Amino acid sequence: MPTATVNDREDRVPLAVDLDGTLIRTDMMWESVARLLRKNPLAALASPLWLLRGRAHFKQQLATRVQVDAASLPYHEEFLNWLRDEKRAGRKLVLATASDIEMARPVAQHVGLFDEVLASDGKTNLRDNAKLAALPKKFGERGFDYAGNSSPDLDVWGGSREAIVVNASSSLVQKASARTKVGRIFPTRMSLTAALLRSLRPHQWLKNLIVFVPVLTAHKLSDPHALATVALAILAFCLCASAVYLSNDILDLEADRHHPAKRNRPFAAGHLPLQFGLCGAPVLLLGALGCGLTLSWNFATVVLLYFALASGYSLLLKQVALLDVFVLAGLYTLRLIAGHVATGIAYSPWLLVFSMFIFLSLALLKRFLELQSLRQQNRHEVKGRGYTAGDLELVTTLGLVSGYLAVLVMALYVNSEQVQALYTHPLRLLLVCPLLLFWVSRVWFLAHRGQVHDDPTAFALKDWVSYTVGALTLAVMWLATGF
Repeated sequence: MPTATVNDREDRVPLAVDLDGTLIRTDMMWESVARLLRKNPLAALASPLWLLRGRAHFKQQLATRVQVDAASLPYHEEFLNWLRDEKRAGRKLVLATASDIEMARPVAQHVGLFDEVLASDGKTNLRDNAKLAALPKKFGERGFDYAGNSSPDLDVWGGSREAIVVNASSSLVQKASARTKVGRIFPTRMSLTAALLRSLRPHQWLKNLIVFVPVLTAHKLSDPHALATVALAILAFCLCASAVYLSNDILDLEADRHHPAKRNRPFAAGHLPLQFGLCGAPVLLLGALGCGLTLSWNFATVVLLYFALASGYSLLLKQVALLDVFVLAGLYTLRLIAGHVATGIAYSPWLLVFSMFIFLSLALLKRFLELQSLRQQNRHEVKGRGYTAGDLELVTTLGLVSGYLAVLVMALYVNSEQVQALYTHPLRLLLVCPLLLFWVSRVWFLAHRGQVHDDPTAFALKDWVSYTVGALTLAVMWLATGF
């Protein structure tokens, strides 16, 4: 019977594996904080008091209040596949983590590779020196390999036979090599900067140009004060919108990870630490309110109202059929109101009503796309929504009617007193109506054919026909002024 060589025996020293940032691309403590924020916001706000008794106690308190679905976590698949190979080769695998034992056990059970779990227990935070003391005590000096991902792991690597570096920078690899021999390296796939930019959704900031509309319709383009004011107002809404996106992504982690497309968002996929969202959202909101207060208290109030309404939509209102689309339309119209509040330009009831109808049509178009996809998949209900596949025809009718009512409001506006004061040839504005009729009909026509995907507003921003219609509309307005 053949005997194992010395090298075979050495290669089979136990492998201790870190959990947070190594086995998974996220951190169980911050995952628990995010879930507690959604489940019990008051408890989440009081949670910093638990830190007074230490991080181990803090993690234990989180573990007793929330459960994280181990199956939905973003695992480092390349590293996990390697662990499976090591396990098949007969190697002992130990999950050694600073996460609480009640957080770590479900992950170990789901993965099904670990012979043992070492974790924090409410008294000892198994991190840095505590982990360094525990592993040599159990396996002997240099009697284990260790897989980690961050600078707190450097001391542990110093006591290990070999370092496995996962999801870390090249500088950390160099530091690890100064402590011990570096074996396998599993590099990160996305930079933090790129992931952060994706989470902030800068492409969505174009929607905030609606704040500029009152300046355009009131013919204030030559007023430098109005232009500077509206520029600051747009900046405030961009910061506020990104704050909403970050907070929404943090609170919707679980749902996003079960969505075929949203699972690739930076927080859901583990490409961006949750701390960036938990800290970044309030910082961006404070920045938005700071810009708002520079203009006026009333404008800052509108910004805060937008944040509250958008957050309420993400948390609850999007689950209520019809109310969700009215709220979406309201959020767009609120941008228009913000433009009036910031600049002091008098409200136009016609513009506000037109805005409500046109954006209601676009919101219904978004639901149409979801229901169309649902029907194609032979499914009945949209998870987290109040709609069923049978609502498709009704949503289509409501969306088309809303779009055509916006055109009707535009036609009636031509005969209003406000037009007489702004335009020398107001009847020329009627030419806008066929342009709008064509655009609304075309967008719904393309959606019916399956040529519009996910977000109709994003589609319009990439569609050259939409830009052509917009340019022709501006040309008609210019002709109506008498030039």
